[in-house]
Amino acid sequence: MAARPPSLADNPPRTKALVVGAVAALVLAMGLFGGNDTEPSDASRPAQAPHSDAAAAPPAARAAGKHLPRSRPVRLLIPKISVDAPFTELAIGRNGQLQPPPADDTNLVGWHAKGASPGEAGTSIIAGHVDTSTSAAVFVDLGELEKGDTFQVKRADGRTASFVVDSVETFDKDHFPSRRVYADTAQAQVRLITCAGDYDRTVRDYTDNLVVFAHLV
Repeated sequence: MAARPPSLADNPPRTKALVVGAVAALVLAMGLFGGNDTEPSDASRPAQAPHSDAAAAPPAARAAGKHLPRSRPVRLLIPKISVDAPFTELAIGRNGQLQPPPADDTNLVGWHAKGASPGEAGTSIIAGHVDTSTSAAVFVDLGELEKGDTFQVKRADGRTASFVVDSVETFDKDHFPSRRVYADTAQAQVRLITCAGDYDRTVRDYTDNLVVFAHLV
């Protein structure tokens, strides 16, 4: 598990520059996860973020609607699909890609630690594997979620952030709507992301991404 950067201690001063910088870094990433030589595994990029979308990303807006102070997530609970998983922090690596959760732990999700925390105003990115080279993984049933379903994130500050699903959508990785998925929002929102579609053995990658859009309630 990656060590938590000192700047991400619970409830630090949150500047607009930090928010904008974190989102810009994510949108500039060429892919959410880096490549992997194992198969079939979704440790390859579960989301494509073309450079063309980076310039279009809006600056962070003033918080609007219900939201919580910043606090790192501890556990993701999705009762409908029997997910009860701890979090690890994900950072953008030297290759410009968000590093994946360790593939040897099938019951683990990661969050973009320099972005919004779940429940905080902004767009929080939570990613997980659909499978590994040996077995199914934490987000194998993510596609079963539907609009109106709920899930929770337990946080280090002792609060539980509850979210309701707005939509569940699948996108071709070559036409991934980066701005829509990653752009910061004034509301507290979450994106749950994993791989989907067919596994292309030539490029050792899945063809699609599954994205769950949700907001704090």
